[in-house]
Amino acid sequence: MIENVTFNASEGGIRLDAALLMQFPSVPRAFAREACESGHVKVNGRIAPKGLKLKGGECIEVIRLDEAQDNSPAPDRSVRPRCIFEDDALLAFDKPAGMSVQPLTRKETGTLMNGVVARWPECVGVGDSPLMAGALHRIDSGTSGLVLVARSAMAFENLRSQFSAQTVKKTYLALVEGAVALGGTLENDLVHMPGLGYCKMVDLRKGRLSESERRALAGKALHAVTSYVPVGRTCEGNEERTLLEVTIYTGVTHQIRAQLALAGMHIVNDRLYGAFAVENMTGHCLHALAASFNHPISGEPCEIRTALPEWWTE
Repeated sequence: MIENVTFNASEGGIRLDAALLMQFPSVPRAFAREACESGHVKVNGRIAPKGLKLKGGECIEVIRLDEAQDNSPAPDRSVRPRCIFEDDALLAFDKPAGMSVQPLTRKETGTLMNGVVARWPECVGVGDSPLMAGALHRIDSGTSGLVLVARSAMAFENLRSQFSAQTVKKTYLALVEGAVALGGTLENDLVHMPGLGYCKMVDLRKGRLSESERRALAGKALHAVTSYVPVGRTCEGNEERTLLEVTIYTGVTHQIRAQLALAGMHIVNDRLYGAFAVENMTGHCLHALAASFNHPISGEPCEIRTALPEWWTE
């Protein structure tokens, strides 16, 4: 963070926010604009808009200006993460449905990582995405279950390499509409549905896309591989439901939700992917149950499991 610094504008004809970026290369453009809008930058003693054209030689006073390294989750002690595993290298949490893993901006609160950095401040700055603060993967806000967080750069790099090599086995539980008798493996080339203001994944070849959209998206498709096996069955009124144990071998956004729906197995209450709405239910019936990997310090095999979700009891 840069505080209480004064400098003279070296040249004219440029905007105030551009002058800040020239003077302080470690500052992201968005933060420079934000500082101007918050009144934390003065020109010749007056608060000035970010777009002010400088003439050169002005005295610019920086009261407060955040740098890239300050882009971290704000500690939020009202969030109490359910920690299910802790050692010197690693933390594991059982995230409830309805909570996001990470904030979208450093001012947002109420997410899992806001609670994590409040209790484990050493996670701030770990990893290559500041707002993730050491979190090794995401799950959707509507999905409950396991989230792994590294406590050090060494642990993060080791585990990230295991994720990249697809040697981390991730197991989920999904409650789907209807009866599913047999297991199987699903493979799809998934892309973001164009023209939407939100994320929805579709199959590049089978989705309802125009030919021009297919051509434009061909280089952006991600191959997703998911296997599933039925492990339980229940009825809700006249509706039969099947509990699937799902293993993913890739890490594509909305992979399980999209692939099961494409195969005609809609996750209960997952309205984005075509399921019926369920009264008074938060999120959808998808739960990150377990992960198996090699411990980043000892190298020994490690498996971490969460409790069964509230929507399913044995």
